[in-house]
Amino acid sequence: MSEDYIKNDDRVLIVFDNRRRWIRKVEENKKFHCNKGFFEFNDIIGKPYGLSIITNKGIKLFIYKPILTDYLHHFEFKSQIIYPKDLGYIILNSGIKPGTRIIEAGTGSGALTSVLAMYVQPSGHVFTYEVREQAHNIAKKNIEKLGLGLSDHITFKLADVKQGFEEKNVDCVFLDLADPWEIIPYAKESLKPSGIITLFIPTTNQLEKTYTSLKANNFTEIKAIELLEREMQLKENAIRPKTWQYVAHTGYLMFARKTEFSDD
Repeated sequence: MSEDYIKNDDRVLIVFDNRRRWIRKVEENKKFHCNKGFFEFNDIIGKPYGLSIITNKGIKLFIYKPILTDYLHHFEFKSQIIYPKDLGYIILNSGIKPGTRIIEAGTGSGALTSVLAMYVQPSGHVFTYEVREQAHNIAKKNIEKLGLGLSDHITFKLADVKQGFEEKNVDCVFLDLADPWEIIPYAKESLKPSGIITLFIPTTNQLEKTYTSLKANNFTEIKAIELLEREMQLKENAIRPKTWQYVAHTGYLMFARKTEFSDD
C-alpha cells in the first residue's frame, strides 16, 4: 500500500483545532477517544491521509501524516527547549546534511537531537552528551516514541563534557550549556579543519564570555543572531499580526569556524 494511505501501526496526527491535536498509533479494531467523541481506526485504514472523519458526537476531525514538528510538540520536556524557528537556522548554518558527523553537548529533551539525526541520515551520526541522568533517559524515550528509526543514527552518552569529547574529526559541534566557553577548547580538538561550532546562548553575559573564548581559541567567521517569530491572524479583511502569539527572545545563536590562525 502506498505511503499516502493510512495503514495499521502508522502514527497519525488527529486535529480538531490549533490547540487540540493528538498523535496516535493506528490500531486495527480499536477506537480513538477524546473529548470530541470517538471513531473507529478501521474507518480510516486504507484511506488517504488528509481525510476528515466524524466522531460519534458529530464532530469533524482531520487526519494527517505527522511531520517532525508535530512530534516535537508532543515531547516530554524537563528543560529549556530550542524552538522550531531556531532549529531550521541551526541546520542551514551548521552545514548539516546526509553524512555529517556531529557532537551535541546538552541533549535536553532530545528535540534538536532528533532534528539533527533526521538530516544526517543515512550515513551520518549524532553523538549527544548529557550529564543529567533524568534528561538523558527522557530524551532517549522521546526519540524512541517517534518510531522513525532515528536512534540508529544517534549515540547517547551520559557523561560530563568538561572531561572532553571522545570523538575526533567531526564536522560540527553544537553546545547548549550553561558555561560553553569552558568547553570550546575541547570542541576545537574534536572538529575537523574548517569545522563549524554552533552554540545556543540564553543571555548577553554568556554571549560575551563565549565570544571571548572563541577568539582566544582562534575561531573565525564568528557571528551571533537572534530570531523573532510573529504569527499572522488570517481572516478575510482582517489580516494582521497575532500580537498575543509572539515568540520573542528564546536565545542567541552563535556560529564560528575552526582555523589554526587568528584573523587579527
